[in-house]
Order: sequence, then C-alpha cells, then structure tokens
Amino acid sequence: MGNNKLYTTQLQAGLGVIYETRTLLELWQPGMKSATLYQIALDSGYFSNVTARRLRNIVAECFAPRYLVTNDYPAEIIKDLKNKLSSTELIQLFFLFTSRANTILSDFVKKVYWVKYAGGQDSISNYDAKRFVIEANQNGKTIRCWSDSTIKRVSTYLTGCCADFGLLEKGRKSVRKIIPFHIEQKTIALLAYDLHFAGLGDNALIAHPDWNLFGLQQEDLKEEMKRLSLKGFFITQYAGDVIRIGWNYKSWKELFHVIIK
Repeated sequence: MGNNKLYTTQLQAGLGVIYETRTLLELWQPGMKSATLYQIALDSGYFSNVTARRLRNIVAECFAPRYLVTNDYPAEIIKDLKNKLSSTELIQLFFLFTSRANTILSDFVKKVYWVKYAGGQDSISNYDAKRFVIEANQNGKTIRCWSDSTIKRVSTYLTGCCADFGLLEKGRKSVRKIIPFHIEQKTIALLAYDLHFAGLGDNALIAHPDWNLFGLQQEDLKEEMKRLSLKGFFITQYAGDVIRIGWNYKSWKELFHVIIK
C-alpha cells in the first residue's frame, strides 16, 4: 500500500473533491465501472454545474484511481460507512485514499506539512510547496522533467488539496495557516483493519507509512491502539518492540457493526 510511484499531475483533475466523491458514492453500485458511473452521474442532474468533460475527468482521474483500486475496493467499504461516520471521519478516509493514489501528496504531507507542524511553524506557503516540487523534479521523482508553469500549478494543487482535507486554511491564498490535524479513533481502527485485511503482519502494520500521513509515530500509535483495545476493537500485547494484535473481527461486515455503535 505504500508505494514508490513517480509523481504525476493527476491532482489537476480535482483536489479533495469531497462533495463530488460523496455524490458519486451515492450513485455508484458494486460492480460498476467508471465509464458506467460517469454516464449515470451525467444523467443524474447532480453535476449540472460542471461540463461533461470536467465530470468525466473527475470520475476517471479522481474517483477511479482513489476508490476503485482493486475491483470495488475501497469504494464498497466507504459507501457502506459514509452515513455512519462523522464528516471528519469520512473526510479522513478520503484523505487516506487520495494520498495513496497520489504519491506526491503523500510525500508532501509527510515531508513538509508534518515537519513544519512539529517545528512549531504556523503556516505553509505555495513557495514551500514549490521548493518541494522543484527538488522532486531535480531528483527524478517525476515522470518527466516538468516546466516552470507545471511546477507552479502542482505546488498550488498540493496546498489546495491539504486545505480541502482540513490540514491547511481554506481559501485562495498563497500562504495558508496550518490547522491542527488529529486522527479520529474510528479512522485508526479502520486503517488498522484495512492493513490487516491486506495481509500485513502486526509489526509491519504498526510500521506502515500510512500512519505518518496523520503524524503518528510508532509510539503514538501503540498508545492509540491500547485505547482502542479497551473499546473491543482488538487485543494488543507488547513484548519490548514486538506487538501482537488479537483481531476481534474477521471481516469488514463484522467490523461495521461495531463501528456504527
């Protein structure tokens, strides 16, 4: 689930697109491909304020890479949960899967946002993002060498996307205030089970880079897992640096019954 994919400009199709994602999840049904979803969305009238081309890009370049990764995963999971989670919890899931689909966003959050946050700085500018993109371009992390105009655009995508997901101040600004960003307990439980169901061992799960998207280091995560174990999500046992987790639920369906309580 962590990846070393080259950086792309795919965020140009849409940043957080939170309203659009909620609406598309309403329209999407298990087994539905992106082409069918696009046509249904076009006919629905929910997207009358965007062009057909723009809608096609949202479905094909935003929704599908983020939420139709493997067959119906994770769209089916999120669709089942979206009316049972708080807005903050749901948006944190959107943030997780958007970051997985866009390595450049994932790395920006880990290497710029959280570094500045930990350093006590109160804002991030488009110039900060631009320096990050320039360095990535110079280090061969992009598919091809980007022009100055592309670097500038991608820099604004990164800060804008962070604003959509609640990490930075909203608005069309070149300098944005850092917003305190704390992972919700249900988000922790869902991510832990997501990694577990993907086949990761307990220690690999605790060390997975997805946690760094939320500013969690291993010691922080272990404390959070202890709190969740008191709520019955799992049983945690520690022996030095080794952790053993007893997973109380064997499927998403079983977990959902607990999540909604």
